[in-house]
Amino acid sequence: MTAAREYQHCAELAGTAGDPAEGTAPPARRWFLVEHPGPWPRQALAGLDPAAASALGAWAGEEGARVVLVRRPGRRDRDAVAPGRRWFRVDARPGHEDVRTGIWSSPAELAAAVHADGDPHPDPLVLVCAHGRHDACCAVRGRPLAAALVADDPEGTWECSHIGGCRFAPALVLLPHGLTYGGVTPADGPAVVREYGRGLVVPGLLRGRSALPPAVQAAQHHARAVTGATGVDDLGVADVDSDGRPPGHTSWRVTFHHPDCVVEVRERFVEVDRPLTCAARPAGRIRVFDLVDTRT
Repeated sequence: MTAAREYQHCAELAGTAGDPAEGTAPPARRWFLVEHPGPWPRQALAGLDPAAASALGAWAGEEGARVVLVRRPGRRDRDAVAPGRRWFRVDARPGHEDVRTGIWSSPAELAAAVHADGDPHPDPLVLVCAHGRHDACCAVRGRPLAAALVADDPEGTWECSHIGGCRFAPALVLLPHGLTYGGVTPADGPAVVREYGRGLVVPGLLRGRSALPPAVQAAQHHARAVTGATGVDDLGVADVDSDGRPPGHTSWRVTFHHPDCVVEVRERFVEVDRPLTCAARPAGRIRVFDLVDTRT
């Protein structure tokens, strides 16, 4: 009798394979967060009023934004009627970081919120993907991290819907800068958030900054390694140059300042005989950025 193959979640498989996480932050120059207690369907925005979801989707397409649902960590009475729910509109572009917030009580108010002035929200927002219907790893690994973070920062911490890169669960996003981390444990999470409050990153766990293209995220990872720069605003992008070949065969030369550094990475795709999400079927394909050269 053949023994049944032991099931492994996508994050376990990626950890065993040593998948590089740099350059995998979800692309988003802006973010829009919608408070929604759930349950969240696999495609989260399907849980919203269709007209509101359409308006949010159109705005996201125009602005290069990502729309996610958020809720407070922990079990609550999700059938309870609240007088209004929060929305947050975030500008994550370097040098333009900003958060605006307001209340919505109807689909029309939610649809209009993408263009509303809103109120300034000066405090950071901490998101942990806990979207179990999209990927089991996000629930299994995300919820304990969210619980640890909310104990340290009850007002700023939210569970959120699908972020991307489930195999690097749990996904932790720090806004307004769009810093995306992977594999953060509940023991380490509060320190990562506190460092962000001090204007610092934890390079070893950082997947990238959402407002930067993947190749630039990866180049910045290597620039941090060679320069030792850990400031959130360190290594601003001065220039990006590619060799012009088709995607998947492209070399990127990225020039940074403060401190000065030039990094060249080469993009390639690797076929893997395993699922990249718990809901996917093999085979998958991952994008990798190999370090070619660094100059300081």
